[in-house]
Amino acid sequence: MSNEQNMTKEKALFGKDKNPSNIMPKKLTLDSKIKFRCHPGVSCFTACCGGIKIVLTPYDILILSKRLGVPAHEFLQQYTLPTYLENTDMPGVMIKMREEDNKCPFVTPDGCTVYTDRPSACRYYPVGMADFHEGGQKDADGNETFGADDKFYFVVKEDYCKGHEEDKEWTVREWREDQGVDVRDEMNREWLRLVMRRKSHGKQATLSEQAKRMFFMASTDLATFRRFIFESSFLSTYIVPEELLEKIKEDDVELMLFSFRYLASSLFGVQDDDLKIREEKIQAKVSEMKQEQDDSVLQAIRQYEALKEDIDDLKLEKK
Repeated sequence: MSNEQNMTKEKALFGKDKNPSNIMPKKLTLDSKIKFRCHPGVSCFTACCGGIKIVLTPYDILILSKRLGVPAHEFLQQYTLPTYLENTDMPGVMIKMREEDNKCPFVTPDGCTVYTDRPSACRYYPVGMADFHEGGQKDADGNETFGADDKFYFVVKEDYCKGHEEDKEWTVREWREDQGVDVRDEMNREWLRLVMRRKSHGKQATLSEQAKRMFFMASTDLATFRRFIFESSFLSTYIVPEELLEKIKEDDVELMLFSFRYLASSLFGVQDDDLKIREEKIQAKVSEMKQEQDDSVLQAIRQYEALKEDIDDLKLEKK
């Protein structure tokens, strides 16, 4: 593949190609059959590992950090670049390609050095999934619902890829199981919903800088998020069941899943029975807001009186 082709080829979140001409116009189910196999014998081996945008999910960062034996912040600094997620203002990270050949830092001519722990985006190709309810809908009571009926699958077929010419036949279900996609789907689901919720709000609403920092920290650095929970005023503000607290003290996956719940609650107001603000904090906030309203009213009265006084003075001058 030429350098020009390599540079222009770009995959979005989870390997969904932005160029619709590469998507085969056929809806597939889990039982649909495909032919595909990637191995060192194909002429394009590792060609798909360069010139692409591999966005990392929180689970990707957790697993890769553990695989490499480095803290998350060191992993982020050495192997990633900042990006925004799915045309939103939500900050995330993507793999930093090598400068010398514009390829993933973990790929060699012999293949991927972190293959068993490779990112989610690398696992999906060539089978993509569309879900029209990723962002959620609301029932009559205003509660979010997430349907599964509108999911379907499709094949992405790029010209350079020779894996489609192999004789290995799979069902979509078998391919996903072989690639470990189902596990990644489960780990990434609630985080993806956060992104979809943000997209549904449109560009007219923006996240505050504080909200962006919190989203980035909770999504990328679990060690810092754990300290935020146990070493800040978090637990004096929120009531969290002791059983859940014990889990997130030691279990990084449980902590990650809890971070998604916290972000859904703090950024989008999603109700969570395991994450409630203490009543005294609510009352203090109400009092603070009332005081701010009272101050605003007083200021408006003062401004009105000052304006009225200026008008009266002007009338006297005219006399």
